[in-house]
Amino acid sequence: MIKRALVYDWLLNKGGGEKTLEAIAEMVPGPLYTLLADPQKFSNTILGKREIHSSFLQKIPFSKKIYRYLLPLFPRAIETLDVSGYDCVLSISHAVAKGVVVEPEQLHLCYCYTPMRYAWHLEACYLEGLSTLKKSIARRVLQRLRNWDLASLCRVDHFAAVSHCVAERIKTFYKRQAQVIYPPVETSAIALCTQKEDYFLTVSRLVPYKKIDLLVETFAYLPHKRLFVIGEGPEMQKLRRMAPKNVTLLGYQADVQPFLQKARAFIFAADEDFGIAPVEAQAAGTPVIAFGKGGALETVRAEETGLFFTEQSQRSLLQAIERFEKREWDPVKIRSHALSFSKERFQREFLQFIESKTDESDRTGRR
Repeated sequence: MIKRALVYDWLLNKGGGEKTLEAIAEMVPGPLYTLLADPQKFSNTILGKREIHSSFLQKIPFSKKIYRYLLPLFPRAIETLDVSGYDCVLSISHAVAKGVVVEPEQLHLCYCYTPMRYAWHLEACYLEGLSTLKKSIARRVLQRLRNWDLASLCRVDHFAAVSHCVAERIKTFYKRQAQVIYPPVETSAIALCTQKEDYFLTVSRLVPYKKIDLLVETFAYLPHKRLFVIGEGPEMQKLRRMAPKNVTLLGYQADVQPFLQKARAFIFAADEDFGIAPVEAQAAGTPVIAFGKGGALETVRAEETGLFFTEQSQRSLLQAIERFEKREWDPVKIRSHALSFSKERFQREFLQFIESKTDESDRTGRR
């Protein structure tokens, strides 16, 4: 029997990446290796029952709260995880998991959410607002990360990507090909709702590249329209200070489905790798107003399940909302499109990816 291990960047919060990891864990037995873990947050999931091995970062006081500041240590930490006892290593990576050290006879498959966004295509966004000194230090750290990221590429035998836009990044930054497997969305668990209420919605981690501040600023010019923001993150205090009365910051919500079902529209302002939340909204029959770049171009059908704005600017978003108001939307048609991103489809395609690359490895005598 083939022995497999999973490697993930960090297991600290529940989000789209962790939902995908859970779907993979349902198919792939074996332990999970990660930089940092908070198993209690996953106690009621399959991940909470999995054998978890964490790195030396786990022993640093308050590391689960300050992990973002430990970024320079990530490459060294991932390299200390010992996965030598397995035939196949599956890394699920958006940062450094793909850099885990493997032996020549091991097969290493990487499902890539994205090459490190802060080290590559979104560096400027993450450095925005820092002082000159902090920017100088951060640039040096990120340059070292990029050098390590490229040097560790040889440890991966085959890549799969969450979208075609991520596959293009892998080709651009890594000079490698990647098979596209869209991540799973629990579309069947979301009920269709045809009766909408008078509010707009976004669900997101509150981090800079998600551009929630753009939504908040824009709705200041729409005092008679309501925006609900669900999520938590380092931008929360900043957003609270700038939010007008018609914008409500709801923080973390254990169940977002009622909000998705009743919203007039879901607004998505990020240049995202894929974007699970907009698909969840469509599964509820809710149209999406999205920035026309990245994964949204692959999950939203223009003028049918939503529409796009062309720039991450107030003017462009206001124009999109105005266009949205002039159209009629069919919740049944919107939901039908979302069902093509089901968990069952993902698991079938991902298992085929593993099996085909394992068979290929056997034929070439690598294992």
